[in-house]
Amino acid sequence: MSRWPTDAAALVDRQRVLAGQTPSCWHPAGWPLLVGACFVCFPRGRPGPGTAADLACAAAVLVRGRRRLAAKVATGTAGSRYEPGLLALREGPLLAAAVAGLPERPEVLLVNATGRDHPRRAGLALHLGAELDLPTIGVTHRLLLATGGWPADEAGATSPFAIDGEQVGCWLRTRAGTRPVAVHAGWRVDPDTAAQVVWRSSRGHRTPEPLREARRLARTTRATLRRD
Repeated sequence: MSRWPTDAAALVDRQRVLAGQTPSCWHPAGWPLLVGACFVCFPRGRPGPGTAADLACAAAVLVRGRRRLAAKVATGTAGSRYEPGLLALREGPLLAAAVAGLPERPEVLLVNATGRDHPRRAGLALHLGAELDLPTIGVTHRLLLATGGWPADEAGATSPFAIDGEQVGCWLRTRAGTRPVAVHAGWRVDPDTAAQVVWRSSRGHRTPEPLREARRLARTTRATLRRD
């Protein structure tokens, strides 16, 4: 975990380096995949951007098809307050610790963060993949800088979003009648592959099931720690 930047200037430098790298793209070898997902949560009800002293609960899960095979929780404190474009300072090391604690490496990792939809084209989903040497896909509910219209109101429909003419991800309607999710190309994953993985992982839910599992586990752990 020592490679993670510990201040904003170092993080910006690292993001610029990552943005300029062009690793080979990963593609699924077959289905169902061994999919990992990670999510971190902080105290509820805290106003503003939080602080570096905030309790943090990160959870990672490993799923194949409909089966959750493993889970790992890492707890600690946030690396910093929340600042747009610098999310890796606040969440990166703890998410990395949770994923590294899984008994097996996932084929692809879903992250609640952006990829190239970022001021320096290297959001946390991409950064985490580079540090862990794992293909990654970001899944969020809104865009940071990119623009692109929503897809048709049909399950499985997609539409691209882009920055300066470069497609960096796509909207995916995982269920008709609900808002689409933003699927971000992360480390070694292109937008089309990212959408395919998230669609196959959604199983009728708006958020893909592995990410739902990681979120549920992180929040359950947070509630337990607060009671203690």
